[in-house]
Amino acid sequence: MLHNALAIGAACALPGAAWSQVRWNGDPFALGVASGSPTHDSVVLWTRLVQNAHTSSALLGPAAITVRWELAHDAQFQRIVQSGEYAAVPELGHSVHVEVTGLESARWYFYRFMVAQATSTVGRTCTLAAPGTPLKRLRLAYASCQRWEHGYYGAYRHMRDEQVDAVVFLGDYIYEYPGAANAARHASGGWVLTLEDYRARYALHKSDPDLQAMHAACPWLLTWDDHEVQNDYAGLTPGDSGPAVANFAQRRAAAYQAYYENMPLRASVLTHGLQGLATGAEMRIYASVAVGDLATIYLLDDRQYRDPQACTKGGRAGSGAVNPAQCAIWDDPQRTLLGCAQERWLDQAFGASSTPWNVVAQQTLFGQRDFRIGPGRSLSNDGWDGYAPARSRLLESLQRHRLANPVILGGDVHANWVGHVKADYDRPESRSLGVEFCGTSLTSRAGGHDTLAQRLAENPHFVFANSQERGYGVVDFTPERLHTRLRVVDDVTRPDCAIATLAAFTVQAGRAVLEQG
Repeated sequence: MLHNALAIGAACALPGAAWSQVRWNGDPFALGVASGSPTHDSVVLWTRLVQNAHTSSALLGPAAITVRWELAHDAQFQRIVQSGEYAAVPELGHSVHVEVTGLESARWYFYRFMVAQATSTVGRTCTLAAPGTPLKRLRLAYASCQRWEHGYYGAYRHMRDEQVDAVVFLGDYIYEYPGAANAARHASGGWVLTLEDYRARYALHKSDPDLQAMHAACPWLLTWDDHEVQNDYAGLTPGDSGPAVANFAQRRAAAYQAYYENMPLRASVLTHGLQGLATGAEMRIYASVAVGDLATIYLLDDRQYRDPQACTKGGRAGSGAVNPAQCAIWDDPQRTLLGCAQERWLDQAFGASSTPWNVVAQQTLFGQRDFRIGPGRSLSNDGWDGYAPARSRLLESLQRHRLANPVILGGDVHANWVGHVKADYDRPESRSLGVEFCGTSLTSRAGGHDTLAQRLAENPHFVFANSQERGYGVVDFTPERLHTRLRVVDDVTRPDCAIATLAAFTVQAGRAVLEQG
């Protein structure tokens, strides 16, 4: 029932109960609780022990701390389903990842943690409908890009009112920057470079009460983008922000470890344990899960396995706008965004799908977006545009397997882009295979508002774009149709922001056509 990440490769001993060795100066559960990685019969319950939200995990000492946990049918814990103990070890930042199995499908539960005399906030989670079982409705929220300095997380307060079944988070949970001009609130610390730096930055983000409350409201499905490590990094190639480090692989390993410590992930994502991370082994976060007979969700990772960006100006690291006609390797079929193993896995997963909706949850804009107004092309080399052969292979896989109703969710670009997924983006008349909803940021700022209408006209496979608003999206799936609402706040610099629907779209099952309204 319980799997400790250290047991799969870190080879660290787990001492016995040690709560009496810690003198608690504050709430040990100051970072809140969360659940995630749900299936039809299991879920991961998460917390991380701290003296308070703004102190180093090293202050808890070198011993494991025993944490008690309970899962119940009711919020008063009168009907306990399962309970147990978990050894929170310092090697993993005293984080807790309880993998509870043997649960009823399509069922809501309540959970909590206890250490010494302290009891955590009560969290609410659910299992998914078992594969193949009838399901009438699924409601997902999707979000990304929550830079601390750029605003408050009041959008999550409104997301709680949506009563979603799960949150799909698409990357940039933290940012590694030391600060921002005209900040709505200030980040502590400088550039994020070490394991303790990453732990502290996650603790800062998780101190936000609205983010904590949303984590406690339902399970999350998570993937990452670049800022969980460094802006525009590609695989084991550094990005372009902040001071250079002597060993980028070690920095990436620290960032990946901190991500694991702070997210409700299964221990199996650490394919070779902590020692593996330190030597460049993968942390496998891509996965798929079927939700009843209604939908399959595919979580992708487009950062860990990608080739470096092509033809960035001056040969520097990171991203840039590129004219493909002036980049010799732009169409090299060997270049990959997902990596060969993940591409093969995704192709096989598409082939095995039998659900009427197939949701591809990944980091960024999928459809081609030409920034140059008029003749010629200017494309970003950091997203799917910069890896056009990899995108073509995914499109070919969709068609070969006749995947039913593909829906691609994305983030990264700090703007809402809604469009049709085309068989060939260089031929506007080519068939629409599915639809795309690339969401705006939760807080992170965007630019380019003045030319957005022209860029939308330049890329007619997109039907809607907006870069001025911050927020999230909500998608309702039924066997007959999907309905998506783009939800935006009025002022991200205020925690008491109001919410509104910027636009809404409907797609009928079997018709890859976006209908606004």
